[in-house]
Amino acid sequence: MRKIVVNAMGEQCPIPVVKAKKAMAEFPQEGGEAEILVDNEISVQNLGKMADQKGLKWNSEKTAEHEYRVHIFVGEGQEKPKVKAAEEEVCMPDRRGHSVAVISSSVMGNGDDELGKILMKGFIYALSQLDTLPETILFYNGGVFLTTEGSDSLEDLKSMEAQGVKILSCGTCLNYYGLTEKLQVGSVTNMYVIAEKMAGASNLIRP
Repeated sequence: MRKIVVNAMGEQCPIPVVKAKKAMAEFPQEGGEAEILVDNEISVQNLGKMADQKGLKWNSEKTAEHEYRVHIFVGEGQEKPKVKAAEEEVCMPDRRGHSVAVISSSVMGNGDDELGKILMKGFIYALSQLDTLPETILFYNGGVFLTTEGSDSLEDLKSMEAQGVKILSCGTCLNYYGLTEKLQVGSVTNMYVIAEKMAGASNLIRP
């Protein structure tokens, strides 16, 4: 499968989308992979929206501060996005709202823990698909198991982080469970920041 790397660092919408479409238009019949480098979350959102509209698989990752990689895959027989004039491209607004999601357990609800794990995984996936993403997701107590090695929700959390959602895990909780060195997404925070984020939120989302 052919791979084309597109450098759209420093570019604002609609330029990253236009560059990505031009690259994918060059794919042979069997398709290929476009890797687009951008430096802002809005570009990640716009590239993802374009891929979704075309039924193309895609994922994103945050590689450093203000550095993101978006991968879009065109399979054999799939429609390659057509290039339009830049002024015809629609730049979507930032998907992040002012809500804060608070997750204090690795399971959702009371009862059977295995069912609770399935429900929590589904909840985080659903959260990542909302039209308006939360501004911040706070993890404390057992919730920190979801941001560390072995979690089934890492891909969904990394996708949201790449779109600008702040993923924050309680440092005291990570240390208590021996997970400090196993954090896989987001950053470590403290109880003051957790209280501050919750107090300043326009809406709190609790599973």
